[in-house]
Amino acid sequence: MSNTQPDLIRFLKAYPSYPSTEAIDHLRTTDYARLDLAEHVYLDYTGGGLYADSQIRIHYNLLTRHVFGNPHSSNPTSLAATELVEHAREYVLKFFNADPEEYLCIFTPNASGALKLVGESYPFPGGHYLLTFDNHNSVNGIREFAATRGAEVTYIPVALPDMRVDASQLGEYLSLAKKGKNNLFAYPAQSNFSGVKHPLEWIERAQKAGWDVLLDAAAYAPTSQLDLSEVHPDYVSISFYKIFGYPTGLGALIAHKEALAKLHRPWFAGGTITVASVQGDKYYMADGAAAFEDGTVDYLSIPAVEIGLKHIESIGYDVIQERVRCLTGWLLDHLKLMKHSTGVPLVHIYGPTNTEERGGAITVNFYNKDGKIIDHRDIEAAANRENISLRTGCFCNPGAGEIALEISSMELAACFSNPGKKQRLTLDDFRQCIDGKSTGAVRISVGTVTNFNDVQTFLNFAKTLLN
Repeated sequence: MSNTQPDLIRFLKAYPSYPSTEAIDHLRTTDYARLDLAEHVYLDYTGGGLYADSQIRIHYNLLTRHVFGNPHSSNPTSLAATELVEHAREYVLKFFNADPEEYLCIFTPNASGALKLVGESYPFPGGHYLLTFDNHNSVNGIREFAATRGAEVTYIPVALPDMRVDASQLGEYLSLAKKGKNNLFAYPAQSNFSGVKHPLEWIERAQKAGWDVLLDAAAYAPTSQLDLSEVHPDYVSISFYKIFGYPTGLGALIAHKEALAKLHRPWFAGGTITVASVQGDKYYMADGAAAFEDGTVDYLSIPAVEIGLKHIESIGYDVIQERVRCLTGWLLDHLKLMKHSTGVPLVHIYGPTNTEERGGAITVNFYNKDGKIIDHRDIEAAANRENISLRTGCFCNPGAGEIALEISSMELAACFSNPGKKQRLTLDDFRQCIDGKSTGAVRISVGTVTNFNDVQTFLNFAKTLLN
């Protein structure tokens, strides 16, 4: 009996539904064999998904058997590319169950590009921008557009230990919508820091209170079905590589057509206009998605989006989600139990310590036997030596990080207002400002093709840090 077999038996007793996901194990031996051949333990799915070998083969065959040209023309190669791009656009809506009469898919470089489109184009003057502490920096960055245009900006806090919004306070914040003005509420369907799934029911509630809703689905969509026939956000941001690994450099803004009509681009570019004149000093924007896709879209990569979506459909979100739930639960169960001989817990988990309303990202910090935090960079270096890929830092989510690491607003105010500081604040400067507190954590995230050996290898690695 191998060393892992007793653990596997205990795992299957604790999570008896895991065998229902065995199709993924078969898929891993064929489409993802490189993982085990190279002895990789990949636990950074929130950072980026992994592509299947079959995705690359299908895309390669498409590119080598046809000739495609820039879609901004009506020659045969251009028309061939246009047909594939438009078919992929339609397929994105189909994948998310979005009614094409109501929604439009705009291709962007990534989720950040989608968020920037909304931020730069939203009619903020006199309105309000409301967002949760728990947000990616690309959502936080929209506050600069809002504030510059005279909108009020308000953050909704999240509370320890689970790092969720206090449901009893949400109504108070939603009541802050400016009557007769445009108000935008932004939040992540799933936190990229804690793995918390924030309620999709907020969408309708916020809309009834006078808000347009911007839903960041970048961390949610890789392992959970976002059904736009059931919930109806005004804007949704997506990064495709986080869902199925390839291609990188492509995302989407899925926008409700009525909400899209509110957006006004601050400039125009090639491909976004019907007519532009130098002497006449006029331009006229194109209709629909074209008005928001600057220049030439990545017409050779966009067909790979449809290939990737079909790959995920062939597995099924129900299977993916159950696998993620079981493996996340096993990790949480055992990380909570690990203690030094002194009784000091090895890890502190930021966010939910069970599998209720959470995804597969687990963020922790490690402590030594004396209760002193171990620098997250040292943990990453040790994991690297074992060929374990995880992620450390604050994960571009400073709001969640500040709450989790208990960095106070007073400490931050002193740091940012210090007249002796240079215009550019370095990470070392920041560490000194917060009096030696940790500036980051360790994130272990499971995904579509994670298996039991991956998580058990990580747990065995964690045990080596005891005492």
